[in-house]
Amino acid sequence: MGYWYSRFLFERALAAMYLVGFAVAANQFVPLLGERGLLPASRFTQFVPFRASPSLFFLSPTDTAFRIGAWMGIALAVLALSGWPQQRGAIASAIVWALLWLLYLSFVNVGQTFYGFGWETLLLESGFLAIFLGGWTTTPSMWLVWMYRWLLFRVMFGAGLIKIRGDSCWRDLTCLNYYFETQPIPNSLSWYFHWLPESMHKAGVAINHFVELVGAVRVLCAAAGRRHRGPRSR
Repeated sequence: MGYWYSRFLFERALAAMYLVGFAVAANQFVPLLGERGLLPASRFTQFVPFRASPSLFFLSPTDTAFRIGAWMGIALAVLALSGWPQQRGAIASAIVWALLWLLYLSFVNVGQTFYGFGWETLLLESGFLAIFLGGWTTTPSMWLVWMYRWLLFRVMFGAGLIKIRGDSCWRDLTCLNYYFETQPIPNSLSWYFHWLPESMHKAGVAINHFVELVGAVRVLCAAAGRRHRGPRSR
């Protein structure tokens, strides 16, 4: 029964993220990538073949098409957030999630520098798997549950590995010594955290490594162990 509730919450969280993504596109895509934008998508489609970066906007890389695509995405995200497609069954749900994925993929694949971040790919991968979630009456699929677990594991474990392999401050536990005075968006507590004892800064980095590396493996192994043992007898 837990997977039913998890799917209910996950679908709405994913729809909310799609909603934010399309709202950003409606507000910023034309100024950044429109016909008179900083990096016009129309120029990108002239030099990059469709097979290298498939997008619906190869058909019409215009400001009008971008605005229509963004507002269609907003409407579909609100629809998914309401739960109406899931009530109509697996086919209706799959169609809505597939359209959301296709539209957002179209923005990302012509978005160039402005859409070249890892969270865009993460949203698209999560959104693609959501096509197979089914409707409310569909029994949650265990293979899909494991696909999402594997996705979560890759994100967490990969984040830990890239730190270890990157700047040496992650290896000698000194990254937090200067993080709070250089963070992109500081807050009112940053000054106080910066002046914490160095031992607390090092402990914070060590805890981060434990969560992203050891914790990610532990959660995946624990889930595999429960699956292997099956439910406990009462």
